[in-house]
Amino acid sequence: MKTTIVPAQVTTVEDKITGNLGVSQMLLLATPVFIGSLLFVLLPPFFSYASYKVGLIAILVFLCITLSVRIKGTIVLNWVRIMAQYNIRPKYYVFNKNSMHLRQDDLVYETVEETAQQPQKANPSIKKTLPISDVVSVEQLIANPSANFKLKVSKKGRLSVYITEI
Repeated sequence: MKTTIVPAQVTTVEDKITGNLGVSQMLLLATPVFIGSLLFVLLPPFFSYASYKVGLIAILVFLCITLSVRIKGTIVLNWVRIMAQYNIRPKYYVFNKNSMHLRQDDLVYETVEETAQQPQKANPSIKKTLPISDVVSVEQLIANPSANFKLKVSKKGRLSVYITEI
C-alpha cells in the first residue's frame, strides 16, 4: 500500500458553492430569510405588514451581509469570534501550584487530621555556653593553617566539621 503526505493547505480548503461563496457565507446570507419569516409571523400584527417588521428585517439583512464579507481570506464572522475570545480571556494568569482545583479533597483532609492529632515534639536544641578559654583555643586552632579546617554540608543539610590533629 502506497502512502503519501498531504499538505495542510489541501486539507483546509473551504468548499465553494457558487463563485467565491463558501458554505458559511451562504448560510449567513440565507439566515435573514428564515429569521425574517419568523419575525413576520410571531410579531403583532400577526401575518400582516408592519413598518417596524420591515425595519428589523432590513437591519438583520445588513448585519448578515456584513458578517459574510471576506477579509484576508476569512469571513468577518470568524474575525468577530476571534476578537471576542481574545477580549473575554483573563488579563492575568496567576499560577499557584498549591491550588485545590481538580484535587481529591478527601485525601487532603485525612492527612491534615492525622497530622493535627499527633503531638508536637519540641526540637531539643542545645544551648550551652562554653568557657571563654575553650572558645579562644578553638579559634586559634581554626586560624592555624596546618589544622586544615573544613566544613562540609551533606545533601540532607547535615554540617560536618573536619580538623586535622596537630
